[in-house]
Amino acid sequence: MTANRADRTPKLFDAVAADLRAQVDGEIRFDPGSRAAYSTDASNYRQVPIGVVVPRTPEAGAEAIAVCRRHDLPVLSRGGGTSLAGQCCNAAVVIDWSKYCTRIGSVDTEAGIAVVEPGIKLDVLNDQLQSSGWMVGPKPSTHVSCAIGGMIGNNSCGSSAQAYGKMVDSVRRLEVVTYDGLRMWVGPTDDDQFARILDEGGRRAEIYRGLKAIADGYADDIRSKYPKIPRRVSGYNLDSLLPENNFHVAKALVGSESTLIAVLRAELQLVRIPAADALVVLGFEDIASAADAVPAVLEHNPAALEGLDHRLVELEHSQRLAEKALRQLPDGNAWLMVQLDGDDQDDADHKAKSMIDALRKKLKVDSTVLDDPTRKKEVWAAREAGLGATAYPPNEPETHEGWEDAAVPPDRLGDYLRDFHRLLDRYDYGTSSLYGHFGQGCVHTRIPFVLRTAEGVAKYRSFVEDSARLVVKYGGSLSGEHGDGQSRGELLPIMFGERMVGAFEKTKALFDPHNRMNPGKVVHPYKLDENLRLGVDYRPIELATEFAYPDDDHRFSRAAARCVGVGKCRGHESGVMCPSYRATAEEEHSTRGRARLLFEMVQGDVITDGWRSHAVHDALDLCLACKGCRSDCPVDVDMATYKAEFLFHHYQRRLRPMAHYSMGWIPLWARLATVMPHAVNTVTHTRGLSTLIKKAGGIAAQREMPNFADERFTSWFRNRRPAGTEPSGPSRGPVLLWPDSFVNNFEPEIGQAAVAVLESAGFAVEVPRRTVCCGLTWISTGQLRVAKRVLRRTLTALAPTLRTSTPVVVLEPSCAAVFRSDLPELLYGDEDAHRLSKQTFTLGEFLARKAPEWEPPQISADAVIQQHCHQHAVLDGYSHERQLLADAGLDAEVLDAGCCGLAGNFGFENGHYDVSVACAEDKLLPALRDADADALVLADGFSCRTQIRELAADRRPMHLAQVLAAGLATRSEAQIVDE
Repeated sequence: MTANRADRTPKLFDAVAADLRAQVDGEIRFDPGSRAAYSTDASNYRQVPIGVVVPRTPEAGAEAIAVCRRHDLPVLSRGGGTSLAGQCCNAAVVIDWSKYCTRIGSVDTEAGIAVVEPGIKLDVLNDQLQSSGWMVGPKPSTHVSCAIGGMIGNNSCGSSAQAYGKMVDSVRRLEVVTYDGLRMWVGPTDDDQFARILDEGGRRAEIYRGLKAIADGYADDIRSKYPKIPRRVSGYNLDSLLPENNFHVAKALVGSESTLIAVLRAELQLVRIPAADALVVLGFEDIASAADAVPAVLEHNPAALEGLDHRLVELEHSQRLAEKALRQLPDGNAWLMVQLDGDDQDDADHKAKSMIDALRKKLKVDSTVLDDPTRKKEVWAAREAGLGATAYPPNEPETHEGWEDAAVPPDRLGDYLRDFHRLLDRYDYGTSSLYGHFGQGCVHTRIPFVLRTAEGVAKYRSFVEDSARLVVKYGGSLSGEHGDGQSRGELLPIMFGERMVGAFEKTKALFDPHNRMNPGKVVHPYKLDENLRLGVDYRPIELATEFAYPDDDHRFSRAAARCVGVGKCRGHESGVMCPSYRATAEEEHSTRGRARLLFEMVQGDVITDGWRSHAVHDALDLCLACKGCRSDCPVDVDMATYKAEFLFHHYQRRLRPMAHYSMGWIPLWARLATVMPHAVNTVTHTRGLSTLIKKAGGIAAQREMPNFADERFTSWFRNRRPAGTEPSGPSRGPVLLWPDSFVNNFEPEIGQAAVAVLESAGFAVEVPRRTVCCGLTWISTGQLRVAKRVLRRTLTALAPTLRTSTPVVVLEPSCAAVFRSDLPELLYGDEDAHRLSKQTFTLGEFLARKAPEWEPPQISADAVIQQHCHQHAVLDGYSHERQLLADAGLDAEVLDAGCCGLAGNFGFENGHYDVSVACAEDKLLPALRDADADALVLADGFSCRTQIRELAADRRPMHLAQVLAAGLATRSEAQIVDE
């Protein structure tokens, strides 16, 4: 019988997919790639879904549930997919509301009430509400990516819950659909409305009658068993059904984790955006002492009260996640962050000072007050980076969720933390960092559970059972924010008792009698050690690779498993990551989605064709290799490297796309073209011939072919003066100026400008005598063995430079990034590779570090700057260049515009043009349109300049070297006139 059922299953799923496509207005995806992308969330668990439905409207989502009901298949509603307890993965049909169901239905700006669809992201909603003066109250640390529907499902909180409560406190009404197809608006229910519902009869009356019976039958248990604390998220909100809470069915459904209903629309009570706020950071001897101070701080009605320990700070500093913020912390080994709102800044600052004065009379405490928005943002970013900082501690075991958000009464938090520390020590988990929403007694941590061995899993189970008993002893909740899901569902009897859990089971049976809504979570849960993503059966395929992956135990399987699923790559607000997701809103085009596919590829049971996988190839195809994830991802996923590795193996001993030969080998073609640049330019820009060339080379028809320079930079440099002539001015020693393929062959004037700047600063400029290359284009197209040969020749050519520790200035950020990161990972263990990595500088970085006394020319102008993605992600950012321009007198704005969209060969390749332009239209092009017409436009990357020239034709982008050289020329002319 089992074999027959197995034979029928693919046919059944095919039939379901066909029915869904016929009846649902949405995207229906039952392919291996889509199933792989949704196989897990931010938890320890993995359950491959049956398929994925992306409805275009809430009504389409309801219809999808109806189709699944006819086939008796389970359903899981999913928003941002950032759940930490396993709520958002299941062997079900996943309904992803986050792509299309993102509309705001209405906003009452007088009453502060909004009706929204479930897929809209919190930050997107708040951005659209900002002009009205209203916002959603709760703000989880995943605010860039979490969806309102998911926040309702999880009863989300965040730091702002101190002032505004949990999501249950923001929900007024919900439009919901049950598995059996009942659609209804639910909210508070007075006696008359309740009577009318019962008189109408039908399924709705059945549900309301059943809920009333549960509320009446368990009222005393609810009042006695539910802890009276601010952060009780565990269990169903049956307390909302009590008479004193207006039999509020909507609030009762908040936090039900897709196990009872699906949310179609939500009516939310908004809160006023604070007029001003001040952030006070208080330093303490240890984390328990900081927790002891919480009651005294609460007397001052803070809007947020967060705690973090020295361990978190040490980890963040070692990983450079929040260095600016950490420099602003007062003395101590643990800290409280206290936000105080005011009617204006003076009022907020006065409250801050008054609180500090009062605390110093009671406590020994150091303090810092921040009211500058930039400084506050940096410190909050440090707190929100907690998960990323603690997931992979350097040179230590990886950590996991599983007991990461318990909550206790705030006035007992200090004692609880001392006992919890003792418990961690008893299980030898003592290195765990502790932080969280201390004003509401909620503690976050990630613990070094060993989940790959039976012994480690048993130890994990024993620990969380002991931890549950400890939290209940303190009158707390197993979950104070992240919900129960699978991590804590099995432990609910410890907290609530069997009778109260029986009430949860009756509630589940009332809404979902056949257990088809997210089964196995909260009620009748899977065991907490089932379905582990890295369990005792975890045995990934260990693949030979070209990159070394030194931070992942030199194993590609570890790199593929690095993503922890928090979904920052699904944000639209700031940073570089992830441009293709911003353009497509597709899970598989996010860093997280791609990481999931790679994880499943090395697992080998969903994606079975390894490096040859078309599903993985298609997901990686729109990766721009911007490397934004290397810095912006909380756990440093490096998808650009993974893509290059995959492409190498995918096309090994196979014919590649023509763009890999045209764009990938451009250093060679450019060298040949400069023999007759005029003839080549004429051919590549002649109508008809140009079209044929682009078609043959796999280049997008919409792209302009770049013009080759009349004279290469290296030729100009050799001919500019007799060999051995020294530059004028005091000498600071030699510097090698790297002649990258773009400057050398297309824009030699940038190299010439850099020579002028470096010589003005007193350096003797050298340029390699032999043709050299960093191998960038071969790396980005996955031609890694060619890249290695190129890089080895380059190291040989640079041997004298490397032996004398001569600095190497690289004008193209992507080439500098190769030397800093790709080179030592491709030629791991080669000492010259590591030397070059350390000797490589950008122009701004070099001048700041090696010539700090040099005074740049004064330039009176405004400027907007498009920072290169690789400079943001791999190098030291744009801080040195920003300061250099400020010293030069420029009023410069560094755009937070993400990737320009061209990204080397990506935007030139056929089939990528639309996505490339969409990336530029996200923020870059609107920012350029808004800039003053006479503002300078700076872009150090060849791709960035090319994209700007093509899509913003009225702008003339310049390299930093050109701006400084022009200033030097003007200064020189002025000196001549003065003389």
